[in-house]
Amino acid sequence: MDFLTNPNVIFYIIAYLVGGIPFGYILAKVFAGVDIKKSGSKSIGATNVLRVVRQKDEKLAKKLAIATVVFDALKGAALVLLAKFLGFPPAVWWMVGILTVLGHCYSPFLKFEGGKGVATAMGVLLVLLPIETLIGIAVWAIVAKTTKISSLASLSGLAAVVIASFIIHPELPHVRSHAPLLILAFIIFYKHLPNIKRLITGEERKVVEA
Repeated sequence: MDFLTNPNVIFYIIAYLVGGIPFGYILAKVFAGVDIKKSGSKSIGATNVLRVVRQKDEKLAKKLAIATVVFDALKGAALVLLAKFLGFPPAVWWMVGILTVLGHCYSPFLKFEGGKGVATAMGVLLVLLPIETLIGIAVWAIVAKTTKISSLASLSGLAAVVIASFIIHPELPHVRSHAPLLILAFIIFYKHLPNIKRLITGEERKVVEA
């Protein structure tokens, strides 16, 4: 019972549950009347929201995709900021961030299915590693603009964050290890394995080809 009343454990459970809120699915269902879990890539992320909803309304699709990114990023950032505000130690900040991303990728509200975790991880890392994350966002934007391939842009941005972190911080602040960041990166990489396979075979779709 002590385990279940431990403040850290309680916060971890909250982080996982809040991370699991499928904003993309909810927004598309409420405002466009479509189930993105049954169309496109079946992901709950902004790219699939854009791809599926634009079949009905181009302008609405863009608005909902932007809203999805914002809300998914905010849930990551807000939970880490709350952990810091409540005085939890840095190791807990990182664990909260990891569990929030896991909740998004394996949502308890969608039979443990979900998105790729990119936007939620971005929110987490903007709080914990702001400079590296801004570098990653810049790389993402350049690759997205030039290739129009969301997965390639996301993976490129992720790689940029990891590389920048090793250059800027030989040891991550407070935790003195890159392990938490590498765990986050692994989760996102793992969720992108089907995309990576399609990138290798040249079958990955561009966002504009919806």
